[in-house]
Amino acid sequence: MKFIFTDKKVDLPNKVHTYAEKKVGKLDRYFKSDAEAAIVFSVEKGRNNVELTVRSGSTIIRVAESTSDMFATIDAAVASVERQIRKNKARLEKRLRQDAFSRTVDEEVSSFVPDGEEEEFRVVRTKKFPIKPMTVEEAILQMNLVDHAFFAFKNVDSDGAFSVVYRRENGGYGLIEDEG
Repeated sequence: MKFIFTDKKVDLPNKVHTYAEKKVGKLDRYFKSDAEAAIVFSVEKGRNNVELTVRSGSTIIRVAESTSDMFATIDAAVASVERQIRKNKARLEKRLRQDAFSRTVDEEVSSFVPDGEEEEFRVVRTKKFPIKPMTVEEAILQMNLVDHAFFAFKNVDSDGAFSVVYRRENGGYGLIEDEG
């Protein structure tokens, strides 16, 4: 697994990166050899934050954790990734390493990652509506008028490409555009 460390507004000692590499490296058993882990460390309002993004092929798993101790935050982030993998085990088996879920005798089992039941993806409502061509600004206005967190539209600024605008948690808006 390849590691990319980013320290935002904080100067961490090497032992934190070494600890993170050791802990996140244990996730390597789930992923194929091309896996890459991007770990962003930051401290905000006395809280230690870790954003962990693991990419392997077309699979991307991202978690963000925050505690008062950086080492505990790293542990919590790794546990969250394991929880997501176990929760979606059946759906991920084709994308992960062949023997990702086989256990070995000397395997260290995380104490706070229970093997829970996998939830079924259940569509509870379907809506059909025409996706109209409009500008990003018009789409944001329309999203705010219907009081939704996102809005799908055909972006006239991108030759009618399918796009989505969304409201970000930290304020402002985001735009997702089709590459094709």
